[in-house]
Amino acid sequence: MRLLIVEDDPHIAELLRDGLREDGYAVDHAASAEEGFSLADLFPHDLLILDVMLPEGIDAGYRLGQQLREAGNMAPILYLTARGTVEDRVEGLEAGGDDYLVKPFAFKELRARVRALLRRAGGYAHNTLPLSGGFLLDLTAREVYRSGARCDLTRKEYALLELLAHHPGRTFTRDEIIERLWDGEEGVEPKVIDVYVSTIRRKTEDGLIGTVRGVGYRLGAVP
Repeated sequence: MRLLIVEDDPHIAELLRDGLREDGYAVDHAASAEEGFSLADLFPHDLLILDVMLPEGIDAGYRLGQQLREAGNMAPILYLTARGTVEDRVEGLEAGGDDYLVKPFAFKELRARVRALLRRAGGYAHNTLPLSGGFLLDLTAREVYRSGARCDLTRKEYALLELLAHHPGRTFTRDEIIERLWDGEEGVEPKVIDVYVSTIRRKTEDGLIGTVRGVGYRLGAVP
């Protein structure tokens, strides 16, 4: 999953960026609404975390959310703001928001809200995602199980499998996978994806990930 954070406070931005990256997400950061709109247009994101008060104005985050919706961006939006009245919450939801978190907040609450929004966007009501072959993705713990036994995947291996699992039947090219899982890191070659897929197959002892020759990789349909 690739996330976009639009936050002008460097301390909060660093806290969010580092914490979410530690959870295995690829994270882009913008310090203004203008930069945020450009990044959202440049890369596909699974979730947008927008501060309401940005350099462009006290409601710039709301305006950014509305502009993104008008441009066809339907990724879930989580607004962050120090304003917590009922009227403020309603304004945020009416500005295209899917959730609203008041500052100051505990990171574990933000983490839980992020996971809930991603589950909802993927059409899953629960914390687990069943796959064919007796596999189960624990979306909260970010772990994979087969018939109750845990598969020892790294965070990046899990992220690759989760990406495919959230888009059953869709084939991703190697470049698309890099774009989703690496947040601007340079030097990631397409062949690296082949290595990750090979390792996942070895660890799961199953052909869970299929190869579409000349295109990329895909996962079978979720039952």
